[in-house]
Amino acid sequence: MKNRIKFIILIFALFWILLLSRLYFLSIKSNKYYQELANRNIINIEYLSPNRGEIKDRNGSVIAMSQLGFNISLKAHLSKKSKEKDLTNNIAFITSHFPKQSIEKLTKRYKRNDNPYNHKAIEVINFIPYENMIEKFVAFSNFHDIVVKPTSKRFYPYKNSASHIIGYVAKANQKEIDSNKVAKYLGVIGKNGIEKQYDKVLGGEMGEREVKVTANNRKLALINEIKPTSSDITLTIDMQLQSYLKEIFTQQSGTVIVMDAHDGSILAAGSFPEYDINAFVHGINTKDWEKMITNLDHPFTNKFIQGLYPPGSSTKPAVALSFLNSGLINEKEDFLCSGELWLGKRKFRCWNSYGHGNVDMRRAISESCDDYFYKGGLRVGIDKISTDLMRYGFGKKTLVDLPNEFIGTVPNRNWKINKFGESWYKGETLNTVIGQGNFLATPMQVSHLTAMLATGKDVVPHFIKKVDSLDVNYTAQTLFNTLEQDKLKIIREGMYDVCYAKRGTATKYNHSMITIAGKTGTSQVVGIPQEEKERMSEDDLKYYQKSQAWFTTYGPYMNPKYVVTALIEHGGHGGEAAGSLVSKVYNKLVELGYIHKMYVRKEYRDMSNQELNSSIRE
Repeated sequence: MKNRIKFIILIFALFWILLLSRLYFLSIKSNKYYQELANRNIINIEYLSPNRGEIKDRNGSVIAMSQLGFNISLKAHLSKKSKEKDLTNNIAFITSHFPKQSIEKLTKRYKRNDNPYNHKAIEVINFIPYENMIEKFVAFSNFHDIVVKPTSKRFYPYKNSASHIIGYVAKANQKEIDSNKVAKYLGVIGKNGIEKQYDKVLGGEMGEREVKVTANNRKLALINEIKPTSSDITLTIDMQLQSYLKEIFTQQSGTVIVMDAHDGSILAAGSFPEYDINAFVHGINTKDWEKMITNLDHPFTNKFIQGLYPPGSSTKPAVALSFLNSGLINEKEDFLCSGELWLGKRKFRCWNSYGHGNVDMRRAISESCDDYFYKGGLRVGIDKISTDLMRYGFGKKTLVDLPNEFIGTVPNRNWKINKFGESWYKGETLNTVIGQGNFLATPMQVSHLTAMLATGKDVVPHFIKKVDSLDVNYTAQTLFNTLEQDKLKIIREGMYDVCYAKRGTATKYNHSMITIAGKTGTSQVVGIPQEEKERMSEDDLKYYQKSQAWFTTYGPYMNPKYVVTALIEHGGHGGEAAGSLVSKVYNKLVELGYIHKMYVRKEYRDMSNQELNSSIRE
């Protein structure tokens, strides 16, 4: 009996020991764990999206901004039969306030995205301007199923001016969303131009807010907040000059670049035809996109960095400098130009079929004598010439701060054997030295070369000037040694003669109010794709087979400040097609104060300011 009582007491004691131990564990030892769990349950983290930074021109004019507004969504699952009437009423209410919206389109948009697995509100209108929505906000808030949220939309006030520089933002794809947190929450990202190149700067960084809430998600207190950040960008371009390029470019297609010869900053650059970048912000419609991509003048192509053309005679000054550097040709040596050169059984013609007679280097540049460069090229050889051309910036990127810059081609022995598995022929050397054949360059490369010849410096073309208030500086490197700098003198004199000598190839077409130097060029069309030929009329085909026209220049001649390079697609002779255009650009630079009036040529100096400005505009 006693043993039995002892056993019951033992069982009873063990029970209470276990009970008290468990109570101790739950009330004291587990308190910290459950406290942390509770804290996590009552703290909400809200992500804060940055407002994309503005893009401004060098004078502070805003050329890309984010407009404030609202989007309108409807709660999910209104497509069910039981709630179809609610969907109809809600959409009818929205369209009563915004009559331009289509009931059919909003309904279709909603139903396309409504499904049993989606519990988030479905966007039916992506943007309503702030001023159009704010007075109706209270009325909309009375509708339980309608969700109105603040948003922003990228806007480009200059529409199609500088479109290839600015670029645009558009809906981010899945790859971009996965790699970019801001794009994930905003749904858009820079797709082209400056918008893409500096997307991380403009898009900024996400912020976040920690908020203490109840079980019913009622906010109790703000615990911590990190504000989102983004930066504004100031570009080197002047929109007044940029708009002027568009005004005076009356040809069908081509490009013009205006660049500082000393630091590579670009004042204006137009690729024509241009397009309205606002159309891409929320997605361009199929009809407009089809019209753009089938346009034979390729408005979507940025011609100054992605247009690949034989540079023609615009590169003859660079080839002449290579002749001098070889030590095999001096500036005073004459070559007899008879109008043609036979190489084996093939005849290579000079553009002047009558011949130029005895020609030295300065005159060869001025009158663009092909035969001089044929004979010089055969003596120096492609190995030296192609090496120097690459040193002067061809066959590689200029490093301009825009995405997808093309590098072009400087043909030589190694290039040909790697590409075609074939040996080099001397006839290819003759094509290369006059900028034809497989030699391909971008207008930016030609502009870069011209700055190099004008100053002796290797500049980096660029559009960025400031990030917020912080200057972005580029330093030009000295490319030529003292001996080479001396050799540049004859090259510059030849380029001066292009614009002013009696038989200079641009003399008749140069009307610049300041003294300039330059080089014209005419180059063959590389080829027209078969699919484009099929869409061309006979007259179109004749036009698109016409040569490309080059005119690259710098000025003032004695104190180079700016480079102006123009390429007119299918324009024919460079001087004739682009001479007037380039002259107007220099005259505008005087009017805007970029070039001091002390550099105005003598025949214009006595004019009053009014007469001078009137002459510039003509």
